[in-house]
Amino acid sequence: MAAESTAFTPLALPVLPLDDEVVLPGMVVPLDLNDADVRAAVEAAQAAARSEPGKPKVLLVPRIDGTYAGTGVLGTVEQVGRLADGDPGALIRGRGRVKIGAGTTGPGAALWVEGTRLDERGPEPLPGHVTELVKEYKALATAWLRKRGAWQVVDRVQAIDDVSALADNSGYSPFLTTDQKVELLETADPVARLKLATQQLRDHLAEQDVAETIAKDVQEGVDKQQREFLLRRQLEAVRKELRELNGEKEGEESDDYRARVEAADLPEKVREAALKEVDKLERSSDQSPEGSWIRTWLDTVLELPWNERTDDSSSAYDIQGAKEILDAEHAGLEDVKERITEYLAVRKRRSDRGLGVVGGRRGGAVLALVGPPGVGKTSLGESVAHAMGRKFVRVALGGVRDEAEIRGHRRTYVGALPGRIVRAIKEAGSMNPVVLLDEIDKVGSDFRGDPAAALLEVLDPAQNHTFRDHYLEVELDLSDVVFLATANVLEAIPEALLDRMELVRLDGYTEDEKIVIARDHLLPRQLERAGLDKDEVAVDEGALRKLAGEYTREAGVRNLERSIARLLRKVAAQHELGERKLPFTVGEGDLRDLIGRPHHVPESAQDPAERRTAVPGVATGLAVTGAGGDVLFVEASLADPETGAAGLTLTGQLGDVMKESAQIALSFLRSHGAELELPVADLKDRGVHIHFPAGAVPKDGPSAGVTMTTALASLLSGRLVRTDVAMTGEVSLTGRVLPIGGVKQKLLAAHRAGVTTVVIPKRNEPDLDDVPAEVLDKLDVHAVTDVRQVLELALSPATNGAAPEVPVAA
Repeated sequence: MAAESTAFTPLALPVLPLDDEVVLPGMVVPLDLNDADVRAAVEAAQAAARSEPGKPKVLLVPRIDGTYAGTGVLGTVEQVGRLADGDPGALIRGRGRVKIGAGTTGPGAALWVEGTRLDERGPEPLPGHVTELVKEYKALATAWLRKRGAWQVVDRVQAIDDVSALADNSGYSPFLTTDQKVELLETADPVARLKLATQQLRDHLAEQDVAETIAKDVQEGVDKQQREFLLRRQLEAVRKELRELNGEKEGEESDDYRARVEAADLPEKVREAALKEVDKLERSSDQSPEGSWIRTWLDTVLELPWNERTDDSSSAYDIQGAKEILDAEHAGLEDVKERITEYLAVRKRRSDRGLGVVGGRRGGAVLALVGPPGVGKTSLGESVAHAMGRKFVRVALGGVRDEAEIRGHRRTYVGALPGRIVRAIKEAGSMNPVVLLDEIDKVGSDFRGDPAAALLEVLDPAQNHTFRDHYLEVELDLSDVVFLATANVLEAIPEALLDRMELVRLDGYTEDEKIVIARDHLLPRQLERAGLDKDEVAVDEGALRKLAGEYTREAGVRNLERSIARLLRKVAAQHELGERKLPFTVGEGDLRDLIGRPHHVPESAQDPAERRTAVPGVATGLAVTGAGGDVLFVEASLADPETGAAGLTLTGQLGDVMKESAQIALSFLRSHGAELELPVADLKDRGVHIHFPAGAVPKDGPSAGVTMTTALASLLSGRLVRTDVAMTGEVSLTGRVLPIGGVKQKLLAAHRAGVTTVVIPKRNEPDLDDVPAEVLDKLDVHAVTDVRQVLELALSPATNGAAPEVPVAA
């Protein structure tokens, strides 16, 4: 630590003010005597020195914005003469710090003050950390001085050993501000002052390094631009000489683009826009980034097939031939095939009558194929293009969240591109392809916009003949494009977008259709992938039926194809291991040995004691999910009156509508219990619990109303619900059975699950026309209007006249 500062005898000194300047002890500075304040202070010091031994003494005080500092420097006038420019001046040396006190009187016109000399001696001997600080300061100062070429000063700094003198040596640094020098002046402790001086010098060197790096980078960039400019000029000169040697006329890249635009078969407005861009390209310099943007835009416009159209094949106007192509490539899906056949028939008649273009619009189509996964929505698009003889392009929209993906980016953005619709037309190479917008229900929206909203113009037949992409900024005619949009969930498609499309539902395949698909499409494809020939391995119809009915239970055929692939891989592996000889026919009895036990055994095929409906209070319902129709079970129980709380408890992750249906079912039974001969007194003080298994799956909708009513009636009456009966329908407070949706999907699910009797609302009878005939033949469908009819059909008769024993929840 530095020694504590002690004071000398008070001094009376004339003040020599320094405007915006600071002199530290040890510094020798020349001052101009033309300044009145300087001349007055020096003359006063000389007058006082006549009566005192030694050189004249003055007090050097910084005056910042008219305000004097609290600490000054005792200075001695070493010499009075003339400066280098001939003006009178005085050479003054700083001796030490003085704490300024009160004013006093003295000779001359100068301001006199009393001051106290401060002790600035450093610690002796120097502690280790102070020694390290001295070395660091000398190293930094030496580095700075060497950069300036001041080698003589380096030796002088290295020779200073006193801590206080070394710190005050910073007063000569030109990079220090006046405030920084005042701070050094007012820091009396030598060690603290040296730390401050070191930090100031360190900060300056860091700033200097950054400035040098920036200057170096700038200089390198300038040199690179100059070198590139010279090289480009040399390259142009070389090309010019080569053209002259080859006898070619001198031309430019912009001339080449102008020739390409004039030679291209472009619509009139597009040609005008392209020629304007060529004019801009001719005016822009080679170094301008705008030139590359214009060239990219011109390349995109010239590559688009503005007037290219695929001539519809003869099969497209041979309606029967087109239908045969669709039938050959897809089994089932009659609704879609009929709609495509209708479109082709209308297009043929319009062509025959010269109505190809009406009001600037052509006869395109916009269809939405909605159905569960695996029913062939995507592959159907390829079949439609094949049947029509058109190009096919698939645009995947799943996960798209940026509106610019549909409409394109503005050309002002770096890396701008046209939207996916324009890129699809460019990829197809014609203006009338079949464009499949895959997974349109998976489109999202965020701060970058709503892509679904951008699709409104694309899919609107009244607008898409003047579609304008943000990148192209010219009109593009999409009215001749056949758009096929696929989706799994209808509710996820925005209503405004759905209104612009014609909806075609694909509700899944029947078991017979799955067998045909497996035999004609899936099996040959998997035989090829497994490296087997059709003469080596065959699968009989019984095995395919069991695979479709018991090993997979789905609306589509993806899992069925996986099961067939697994079956063929097992056979191929056994043959390679020498365990099985080929040729081999897979029968129904071979499935268990090859791929294990079936996963979906129908409820009716299980042991009666193991069935879910083997106890009162369990009913079978039908529902629609994103994967098609499905069978669900509703379980009901009553709590013990002594331990359970009264009220209704619902579990199974149910939505608000389904919870309301449960309340309605309970209210109906409470109000009509006597009429139905049910012991409704148990419902007053005992808690009712209704549970839907598969609780991880969210469930909602009113169609489970009759199922919950039946489950509660079974619980109260003790009568079992028939195993072969499934039901669907909304129930009202008066017991009316109201219509619901998804009848076809629900009946297909009941058929897959082995249910033989289905109860539906009377007002849903017209929906039975959409159900395949082979499914209706195997189902006993009852259309009812009142929940009492449901109970009569679904509940098994009582075993005896004894009062039923109501099950109690555990």
